[in-house]
Amino acid sequence: MKMLAAVLLSLFIAGSANAQENIKTLNRGNTGEPESLDPQQAGTLFEENIIGDLMVGLTTLDAAARPIPGMAERWESTPDGKTWIFHLRDARWSDGKPVTANDFVLAWRRLLSPQTASRYAYNLWLLKNAQAITNGAMPSAALGAVAKDARTLVLTLNHPAPYLPELLTHLSAMPLPAHMVAAKGADWSRPGAYVSNGPYVLKEWRPNDHITLVKNPAFYDAASVKIETVNYFPTPDAEAAIRRLRAGELDMQTPVALTQLDWLRANMKPALHITQSLDISYIAVNLGHPPLKDVLVRRALNLAYDREVVSAKILKMGEPPAYGIVPPGTANYPAPQSMDFRGKPYAARLAEAQALMRSAGYGPQKRLALTYTTTTNPDRRRMAAVLQAMLKAIYVDLSITTTDVPIHFRNLRMHNYQLANADWQADFNDASNFLDILRSDSGNNYAGYANPKFDAALNAAQDEPDAGKRAGLLAQAERIALADYPWITMRFTAQSDLVAPRVKGWVDNVRDFHRSRWLWLAK
Repeated sequence: MKMLAAVLLSLFIAGSANAQENIKTLNRGNTGEPESLDPQQAGTLFEENIIGDLMVGLTTLDAAARPIPGMAERWESTPDGKTWIFHLRDARWSDGKPVTANDFVLAWRRLLSPQTASRYAYNLWLLKNAQAITNGAMPSAALGAVAKDARTLVLTLNHPAPYLPELLTHLSAMPLPAHMVAAKGADWSRPGAYVSNGPYVLKEWRPNDHITLVKNPAFYDAASVKIETVNYFPTPDAEAAIRRLRAGELDMQTPVALTQLDWLRANMKPALHITQSLDISYIAVNLGHPPLKDVLVRRALNLAYDREVVSAKILKMGEPPAYGIVPPGTANYPAPQSMDFRGKPYAARLAEAQALMRSAGYGPQKRLALTYTTTTNPDRRRMAAVLQAMLKAIYVDLSITTTDVPIHFRNLRMHNYQLANADWQADFNDASNFLDILRSDSGNNYAGYANPKFDAALNAAQDEPDAGKRAGLLAQAERIALADYPWITMRFTAQSDLVAPRVKGWVDNVRDFHRSRWLWLAK
């Protein structure tokens, strides 16, 4: 009898320990395998999810993805909006070293250096002399970011930027542990060397399996962080991820498998979150590929893509078809632009597309062969088949290739594709953030688009202090790009997530960022 009691007691203790552990560990499905956890080399949303748990900039995101004080506890700007002074809180890196203003200055000099070749260098070109530094025309010491003392950072801008607090939450504006970068170089961001200043630290990275973060006791608000361990799992197969979530192996999954949407609405509605976001889904067009240099061909491709059918009958998420670049609802941009054929019946669009292809030298007897690259995600493959069928009607034979997520984005950056699916989610709520990625010198300009008139309109908008006139210049730039058809715009995307009922603290938001710091788990 005593032995039975002892066994039952041990089982109770073990069960209590497991239950306690169960409410301290969050398992997140996170789309793909990251290439890097260095904020200056990363760029995808699934990399930003992880780094957003590890690192904090001058400002950071609250539970609703709004900018709040981060390393800076307060700031002020001059009346002309061109000088900002940030006052840093008393904060520490995870190894106990203080976070200083110089950690930001040195990080941003590294980001802007031509040797770093960061795809997001242009995000900080609003700082004085930043673009000249990236172009190799000025030394990094000329940057308009100065550490007045260890806890005071002074920024000098080229133009007013009321969105600066939001921009400073982005990866490109995060500090780096200067002492570790000096000691380890590019290896500072590897497991065992990674030093962070956010709510979590990097414990383990098993490629194509999981990344484990654990709570950072040195974080300035560690007392409010409820979850002790966060596991990020790459989930390129969203259908398989749903099965893992139903089995209790995952607590969250982004994105949702669209083929399962009707079933999820009927059976897991409380767990399903669909939120319209500041996001565009598009098909990048490689303008370096000879047939795609012809603007008539690019217009024909845009005409043939039936956005309404895809949004309403295939995806069924209520996403607006995209005939422009800047999403509706973008701040300080009252008049979104559209391609001139919006509203034209699809049959008439198809007839025009066929005529354009014939004038470009293609037809039933001479078809255009193109390749379309996408990821292994089942929804992406399904959408590729839809595109293939639509383009067949305008004498295009489309072959589809699939790759893993990191390779797909690497190919986009290297222009190693002809047509390829891509998405862009706002780094900050301003029209310039969508248009800037088509600048001729942008690291995210997958199309290789270059139009001096477009760049000039963006530059004029940057220098315009009047908000109304600035919006007009940005709209002018958008019209220029739309007439060149560097993309096949698809839809303004809604974000989809599955969140287990035991996850608390979740707040739907237009950026679909949900830092683990703000979440907790019910028993």
